Amino acid sequence: MANENAQNIIAIDGPSGTGKSTTAKMVAKELGYTYLDTGAMYRAIAWVIENTKISFDKDNRVLINGLNRENEIRDPKISAVVSKYSAIPVIRETLTAQQKEIASAKPCVLDGRDIGTVVFPNAKYKFFLTADYKTRAARRLLELQNAGKAEGETLESVEKNLKARDEADSTREIAPLIKAKDAIEIDTSHITIQQQVQRVLQSVSEVAHCNNPLNATLKG
Repeated sequence: MANENAQNIIAIDGPSGTGKSTTAKMVAKELGYTYLDTGAMYRAIAWVIENTKISFDKDNRVLINGLNRENEIRDPKISAVVSKYSAIPVIRETLTAQQKEIASAKPCVLDGRDIGTVVFPNAKYKFFLTADYKTRAARRLLELQNAGKAEGETLESVEKNLKARDEADSTREIAPLIKAKDAIEIDTSHITIQQQVQRVLQSVSEVAHCNNPLNATLKG
């Protein structure tokens, strides 16, 4: 049964290029929590729709039918269509249920676009990461270059794709990309990834101590 109280859930939402996935991974490692990359699940669906079983290996790499397809789902072609598939009701409902099941029995850090609003609206800790488009595009282009997938891509083309993705994500009828009212917003435009992680950890610590000042613990 899903963790209805979501007391040990850290939800990190935001658009692409804000550093949410890297932050989520590092926060999870620091706290000893499980990291769940929900965006990878939608990318996997975009890569192959039918006869798909999604899981994660011990290093949190997405597996499709038992095979590591991490490289394929990060392709720019998948980035261009993932919003289309994530807006399909049956896909969203199925993956939301899977995400809740995975996070049911253990503390988790989840990053995505609707974790704090739809998947775990009662999450104890919610964050929404933002950054300006120039910063996001530069980060995304570097990511593509490091993965050997930047052929034909420029800073301008990446920024254009980010804006199109934001428009699609924020205007869809089902689970749009929006900031939860009780989420802590962090602008990552001019801070390092280490500073992002520390801001999240500090806020988690403050909330934990506020709710249980005599015996608060980050480890749940």
